[in-house]
Amino acid sequence: MKKGPLTIKDIARDLNISPSTVSRALKDNPDISPETRKIVQDYAKEHKYKPNALALSLRTQHTNIIGVIVPELANHFFSGVLSGMETVAEEKDYHVIVCQSSEDYQKEIRNVQTLIKARVCGVLISQSKATMKYDHFQELIDNDIPVIFFDRICTGIDSDKVVVDDYSGTFTAVEYMIKTGCKRIAFFSAPLHLEISKNRKNGYLDALRKYHIPVDESLMRIADTKQLGYEKALEILKEPNYPDAFMAMNDYTASGILLATKELGLKVPADISICGFSNSNISQDTDPMLTTMDQHPKKVGEEAMSLMLEKIENPESSSRKNRIIKTSLIVRQTTKPLIDGTII
Repeated sequence: MKKGPLTIKDIARDLNISPSTVSRALKDNPDISPETRKIVQDYAKEHKYKPNALALSLRTQHTNIIGVIVPELANHFFSGVLSGMETVAEEKDYHVIVCQSSEDYQKEIRNVQTLIKARVCGVLISQSKATMKYDHFQELIDNDIPVIFFDRICTGIDSDKVVVDDYSGTFTAVEYMIKTGCKRIAFFSAPLHLEISKNRKNGYLDALRKYHIPVDESLMRIADTKQLGYEKALEILKEPNYPDAFMAMNDYTASGILLATKELGLKVPADISICGFSNSNISQDTDPMLTTMDQHPKKVGEEAMSLMLEKIENPESSSRKNRIIKTSLIVRQTTKPLIDGTII
């Protein structure tokens, strides 16, 4: 009994006809009689025949496969983005190959090489935080493979982009905490060479300036994981003039900050307010539950994939498109309520 997937040659042998006849019959070619077409198609369906996408791409120089590179598959935001991407791709009969860089520059380069060899017709990328050089991204473009960046964008490459409104989201969150009485708000960020970090820092600073709160550099830290959030929060909360609020890079960092406040016997939100970013599952698993910014990851994925399909279907278009996804403040238990009960 034959092992492995059924091929056109197998069908031809079993039906005692030529492989070219089978190929044309499967494509419903009118040169093949209706009777033969039905026999071949019924046989293929009964035996669960699937076309060889790679072999087809070698003949046509085109696949219906789109590559995606993300820093971390287990991250709530990126899993939501991928869900949105796959929904849009499937509607247009495209398939998605997902690669994980694991925040590693060299692995990200290998991801790119893998997708080039797979002859993908486009690549959607959220760059790793370790990436400082962009030659591998340029190689995709040099191979006429459309590239779109999402969330963590690369400013060194001229390409379409889909981003969350990180500036406004952070500004809104910090403004909310200020309106609830917070005066010394710490800011925990990802590495500042990332555009996402720059935008969030600017939102944080502008909210402080709007309410004439002095900017204190000692309240800013690079901390974008649960462990770093915990460690840096312990450091800063042991200082005499510790902050009364934290704006975290993400919910994981915020959960680390919350753990540190509990260890030091501080009450949340009575003593310390905490706001995360992303509205991940962890935001409702903490006690108390985290106030956070919803990034609408599925919408990010849908917009990014729609933009990619536009580029693939209109290869002559040279116009650049940037799409911005608005955030939503989700007020829970780690921040104080507004005194007048209004929502920003």
